[in-house]
Amino acid sequence: MSVDPGPLAGADAAPRSVMDLVVVTGVSGGGRSTVARALENVGFYVVDNLPQALMMEMAELAYRAGGAARQTAMVLDVRSRAFSTDLAGAIPQLRERGFRPKVVFVDAADEVLIRRFESVRRPHPLQGNGRLSDGIRTERGLLAEAREQADIIIDTTHLNVNQLRARVEELFAGEDARQMRVTVLSFGFKYGIPQDADFVVDARFLPNPYWVPELRELTGQRPDVSRYVLAQLGAGTFIETYARMINATAPGFEREGKRYLTVAVGCTGGKHRSVALAEEMSRRLTQVGLASHTEHRDLGRE
Repeated sequence: MSVDPGPLAGADAAPRSVMDLVVVTGVSGGGRSTVARALENVGFYVVDNLPQALMMEMAELAYRAGGAARQTAMVLDVRSRAFSTDLAGAIPQLRERGFRPKVVFVDAADEVLIRRFESVRRPHPLQGNGRLSDGIRTERGLLAEAREQADIIIDTTHLNVNQLRARVEELFAGEDARQMRVTVLSFGFKYGIPQDADFVVDARFLPNPYWVPELRELTGQRPDVSRYVLAQLGAGTFIETYARMINATAPGFEREGKRYLTVAVGCTGGKHRSVALAEEMSRRLTQVGLASHTEHRDLGRE
């Protein structure tokens, strides 16, 4: 039986770095399956539950196949016992071979993971005869080194399925994923600090539009609220200082291989000040050439 060499022809002419190779891992219940479906939506060939020992073979197979297969995502989890031994070692091996994998780690707070498992009435894969919390703790220990190597950490604690899918599609669709991308994320301190933030800045030093009757029910996306916030003493300096700092540090992060930055701007409830400032900061960053967009984690919760 002969094998058609067509897909292999000329494969070695292009470096392995041309591949969009994504490795998705993270805690059970964190949202890996949603991430996998989102990657499929933007054109990735997704291999789910791949044993760690087959990562190199899968990457080489996709590279030699060429075409659409050069956008490949591999999803790994602890259902493969080989996974726990050396995922952290497999990533450098891929890089040594010439690939440039982007590692996506999906995480969530323990109490949220417990609630998700209880809602579907299934045990944690590492729970054994213990409690859900025991399985989660064991898994976190196995994944600690992989989490440290991640290029992108997505905290799904406060994200629903649609928000998570939109986040992944924004990260991996369209423009070159090698370009530095900045997410300016508004949030409310009362709901917790985002775990995936690279920078956290506090806007609570500004007067709160909540105490202005005609602005209370509006959000920072409304022009009248935005004008009020940006007109306050210190708001302009706040935006300018942080925008310049992010612009100044972005080239260094790129040289170190980091492609995604999350700047979290917080106020009390994530409705007025943080939203208005995040929108303005993202606009400033776009003006200086950074690929920036906004997300508003807690908008609508009040």
